[in-house]
Amino acid sequence: MAGRLSAAGARALASMTAGACLVFGLGAALGAAWAAEAWPSRPVRMVVPFTPGASNDIIGRLLAQKLSDAWGQAVLVDNRPGAGGALGAALVAKGTPDGYTLLVTNPGPTVNHVVLSAKPQFTMEELAPVIFIGYSPLIIVANPAFPPRNARELVEYAKANPGRINWGSAGSNSNLHTALEVFKSVTGIQATHVPYKGTGPSLADIAGGQIQLMFTTWVSAESLVKAGRLRVLSSAGVKRMASLPNVPTLQEQGIKGADAIVWFGLDAPAKTPRAVIERINADVEKVLALPDVRARFDQLGIEIEGGPPSRYGELLKSEVARLARLVKSGALQVE
Repeated sequence: MAGRLSAAGARALASMTAGACLVFGLGAALGAAWAAEAWPSRPVRMVVPFTPGASNDIIGRLLAQKLSDAWGQAVLVDNRPGAGGALGAALVAKGTPDGYTLLVTNPGPTVNHVVLSAKPQFTMEELAPVIFIGYSPLIIVANPAFPPRNARELVEYAKANPGRINWGSAGSNSNLHTALEVFKSVTGIQATHVPYKGTGPSLADIAGGQIQLMFTTWVSAESLVKAGRLRVLSSAGVKRMASLPNVPTLQEQGIKGADAIVWFGLDAPAKTPRAVIERINADVEKVLALPDVRARFDQLGIEIEGGPPSRYGELLKSEVARLARLVKSGALQVE
């Protein structure tokens, strides 16, 4: 199915603008009633569609702690890994639109799953964008015993040893998987994709020597790198990361067109009243502005974004269009 979008992906590309308007229009008449109810009046569940220790999990737990203080209600992190994050995302998409179930997501569980899956478990119209949390460049990490010391040597090694590289990801169609496919297309290397049920298990197997490499975030890899159990070969950002000043970018190593970031967002089920979405958006904005939160995000290599729900909606629209171009070019496939 190379070169063709999934039916759900095509619908998402055609209707993102109208869908965003619909999301924020639905429930408007109920907004005043919800505000009067003084949401939240009970604990809030924050679904993280990946394993503990992954970047979404670290971000989710930081937000949950601060929002619990702000709301006077427990915000409970619920890890629901599987299918590149799609299982947890589907749980929220099909959930009750009452503001008490939220999703800490990235491109894999939402945009990638919907556009690149022949039979996605939900549509993008079933999720309402709440806030664009931020983004981080991806990095390439390897087992310390892996011979190449940087991305340029990696490409040379892969071409000299076809079929000998096993490259992990958080699951098929995850953002880490799509970054690999673009990297393979740009460099012409062969690498066997090994999908896992989350970033944590994949990183553990690299550290243990079962596989050699993966794209990931500094958030997820930091502890293993500092412990000497992983080595960073490159950053996939447009500039060097402040947290990894000695690690060159792919572009610096002569690899063009393989830049990759992962963004993080907060979603709710569609039809969640607009008043509630705006309340959550405003409160998360306040959390992201806290000095200790900003310091922690800097430490993790995450650029904070924020902004109104509409800004996040525009990001989703642009991401759908980007994947559509990659499918058309043959760099990615619908499967």
